[in-house]
Amino acid sequence: MKASEFIQKLKDVEANHKTLYVMGCFGAPLTGGNVSRYCSNHTYNKAAARTKMIKAAANQTPPVFGFDCVNLIKGILWGWTGDPARTYGGAAYASNGVPDVGADGMIKLCKDVSTTGWASMLPGEAVWMSGHIGVYIGGGLAIECSPKWANRVQITAVGNIGSKAGYNTRKWAKHGKLPYITYDLQADQAPATTPPAAPAPSTGSTEAPKQVKAKEAARSLNKALTGTYTVTAGDGLHIRDGAGTNKGSLAVLPYGTKVRNYGYYTQAGDTKWLYIQVTLGGTTYTGFSSAKYLAKK
Repeated sequence: MKASEFIQKLKDVEANHKTLYVMGCFGAPLTGGNVSRYCSNHTYNKAAARTKMIKAAANQTPPVFGFDCVNLIKGILWGWTGDPARTYGGAAYASNGVPDVGADGMIKLCKDVSTTGWASMLPGEAVWMSGHIGVYIGGGLAIECSPKWANRVQITAVGNIGSKAGYNTRKWAKHGKLPYITYDLQADQAPATTPPAAPAPSTGSTEAPKQVKAKEAARSLNKALTGTYTVTAGDGLHIRDGAGTNKGSLAVLPYGTKVRNYGYYTQAGDTKWLYIQVTLGGTTYTGFSSAKYLAKK
């Protein structure tokens, strides 16, 4: 896989899918039997706080996908597509010549491993510290899945290069070239990444945010709708319990608020009601808003 493709797939996971840090999980949707599977597959997940988070994320529409740090890398290399109907989201275990190794094992497989030369890293290289691994995407940024900060797949600044406004910062110990990647990008020649509108606080807390979710489920899926939208209603936009102005309001989203849609919607009359997700004031809202007042980026 080319580094440019690898990075784009990783960024798609971060931007267009709901994720949760789940030890030993390489992209499985947290639905059905996967919920009990990942509440009991590892001592880390058996801890009461982690089990509570997994169960809170269970059986949502669109689904939450579980990853841990090295399994984010392996999941993509094993063919993960974000398919909610597949047990592992479309990934095939230990496929494409990529073995099932941990973070420390993965860095040992890398080429040209170094503790220096951070500013000249190639996009697509692995960045590593003991027990944890991520991928450099260029511009001083990495993608990692961590229980720290956002408790999900997230973009962070590589502290060895410098901090970045809007991003949490992590210093790594080593970097190296994954042997499964063709490095077709030069240093700092990666697609631009837009800083998050509301960066996660650097508290180190692993507490899941409060969840408020619509009672109704979306009725249709169109992957072309997937993406980030901006609220264009000058007086704010209601996120509702269902598709229609007669449905209860969960919150009012101020003008300019960024929300995410994963392709799910309900058609009510001549209006598409997008099933969106947004975090405001520490609470994550999932519900319906009229597409008439949402502009896609």
